[in-house]
Amino acid sequence: MILQVILASLTMTTGTGPMHAALAATEAPETFRAAFTVELRSQAARHVYTFDPRLPKAERWQLVSRQGQDQELDAVAANWASEPAPDGRLFPDDLRACLGQTVQVETTGHAWRVGFRHHPNYNDNEFDRWAAERLQAIALLDPVGERFLQIDYTLPKAVNGPSGGKLTRYNQSYILSTEPRWGFSYVSGFSIDLEARAAFKRITRRYEANVTDVQFFFASPEAEQTYLATTGAGL
Repeated sequence: MILQVILASLTMTTGTGPMHAALAATEAPETFRAAFTVELRSQAARHVYTFDPRLPKAERWQLVSRQGQDQELDAVAANWASEPAPDGRLFPDDLRACLGQTVQVETTGHAWRVGFRHHPNYNDNEFDRWAAERLQAIALLDPVGERFLQIDYTLPKAVNGPSGGKLTRYNQSYILSTEPRWGFSYVSGFSIDLEARAAFKRITRRYEANVTDVQFFFASPEAEQTYLATTGAGL
């Protein structure tokens, strides 16, 4: 029984085996693009947008439908739309840096549970770096398909916030799917649920995004040929 427990929980390096293959699948080249539909939903509103980088710049991000009113959801959408490449959020290309060199893995069940502390990297802002020291992170890995399925960040206990107040709840999840032609992993959904208290005020944020109707392609035929020549994919 003791041996079974030891074998079920192991320290693994991220550069070998199914772990390395799953991470490689998250590292799509910068020339790999996506057009998609995203549904943003909160308790008060539901908004649907489309994005297509092949369209003229002013037409790439479009509101399709809008139900309810939620200023915070409006801000989330506006921030996403203002990014130079909104489809970049679909590619978790910094996951290898986030995991670091070694992780703790529970190998029981159909999906491995990969426990890690988020390592700050070039994509992280000040809050990300602060949260990295306090959040617990779990990634679910399919060892047969060699792909990540989900990544969860959880605050184990209430803590004082970086700008005052107290963060009492924080849960963030990413759902990953696999692009069928090239085999890259992409974020097909995410959710955030947090609560903070400050100056006799209770602040909550809860919303989710579901990405559908995704079309993947390279930025140009030349970019696709370069990728094929470099990796030998499709040969």
